Amino acid sequence: MLDLIIRGGNVVTPDGAGEKDVGIQGEQIAVIAAPGTLEVEAKRTIDANGKIVLPGGIEPHTHIGVNVPDYWAGGKTEVYTQPPESASRAAAFGGVTTFIDFAGNLPLTAGQAPPADPIMGLVDARRRLFEGHSYTDFAFHYILAGAVSPQTIGEIGEAIESGVASFKIFTTFFARCPTGHLWEIFQEVAKAGGIMAVHAEEDDIVTYMEEKLKREGRDQGYNLHLVHNNISEDLAFRKVIRLAEQTETGIYFVHTTAEEGVIAVAEARAKQLPIYGETLHNYLEFTCEDYKKPEGLAIHTYPAIKFAKDRDALQQGLVDGPMCTTATDEWTTYKDVKLSGDTVTTLCGGHNGIETRMPVTYAKMVSTGRISLERFAEITSTNAAKILGMYPQKGAIAVGSDADIVLFDPDANKKLTLDDLHADSDYSIWEGFQTTGYPVTTILRGKVIVENGQLLGSASDGRWLNRKVSPSVLARPAC
Repeated sequence: MLDLIIRGGNVVTPDGAGEKDVGIQGEQIAVIAAPGTLEVEAKRTIDANGKIVLPGGIEPHTHIGVNVPDYWAGGKTEVYTQPPESASRAAAFGGVTTFIDFAGNLPLTAGQAPPADPIMGLVDARRRLFEGHSYTDFAFHYILAGAVSPQTIGEIGEAIESGVASFKIFTTFFARCPTGHLWEIFQEVAKAGGIMAVHAEEDDIVTYMEEKLKREGRDQGYNLHLVHNNISEDLAFRKVIRLAEQTETGIYFVHTTAEEGVIAVAEARAKQLPIYGETLHNYLEFTCEDYKKPEGLAIHTYPAIKFAKDRDALQQGLVDGPMCTTATDEWTTYKDVKLSGDTVTTLCGGHNGIETRMPVTYAKMVSTGRISLERFAEITSTNAAKILGMYPQKGAIAVGSDADIVLFDPDANKKLTLDDLHADSDYSIWEGFQTTGYPVTTILRGKVIVENGQLLGSASDGRWLNRKVSPSVLARPAC
């Protein structure tokens, strides 16, 4: 007897999409069969007729339960983004079964090193904050910020061996990592079989434009795209790619914003370098012109949203392949915090977005005929699992994989309102957005945690994931 059978849905597997029955035993997928051929009993059967059956969404880029800098919070201290319990609840309602957040110290001053606390000590401390407070599974990228100490660099191999597969660096902001340190970090990460997650902007351009706009009285928040601009992304991406090529390091570029970034990633992949691009779902909809609308700054996520040509290039990048994943850069606050700053140095990043990624991406890319259901599964789940070391445990409807599944109703068309969402926030940039399908059932490791608008899971359901990147992902573009 099986624990659960999902019958009659349009199931998206690594072999393609088609009507199939899926049998689940315990926490794993036990069998995938042609419709009507799975002649075994089950404790429960779900009729998925008319639904799309997808691998559970993987959100590869979140900032949950972290301190909001006082210059982004209107001078307030002890302000935090929403905690794990509410963020993971919203994720579950949005069809997301796994997210990757961050651990690690940040420096107090630009370019300097943060305290050299042991990597795994900080990972374990962060893990304790999430365990027992997450409806979904989770993992962490480790942030290496500022002038990273030799002691910390020396711990990278041990951390990768312990299941921390990815390391985040910044090339701008107060967390900027100097180039020499990047070179050393890349070598250590490559040697140990990890991958780099990179926030890439040219710091000299960013800081120069901040000062220039201040001098000229043009530092209003709606000019952020002039600071975090196209040439900055172009220079930084190409510099990082050159370092990666020299050190044979895999790179995952987070929140790609510009046409130039898409082109740089595509050119590197054409040379068979293991370079992967991520974009955000708000970048697929908005442009810098939207900043000027009433409360338009609410749409902002760093780096800045740019021009229509950049939005179109990001969409096409998801069609063609340079952009491998969609993410949110989840950073949920209340509106008074989000809009407390309105200049190019004080505007708070992020928005209430973890729940809307899958339906927005479906509406923008699948319903318009731009991509197939198979590609949709790749950019919302499978590719993140592969790139970041969770595949095939996660990211696939396949025998032996975790039974992380979302039933998506393509006929659930509605205009989104704040009342549709489940985060700890009082605003949504997606107010009035017309969906053309929506997640209706979310299953985590065989347990139904959301069904028909009801939360059935527990905040103790989520587990920490050990990750290891496949050598094939680090050798050449694998997805």
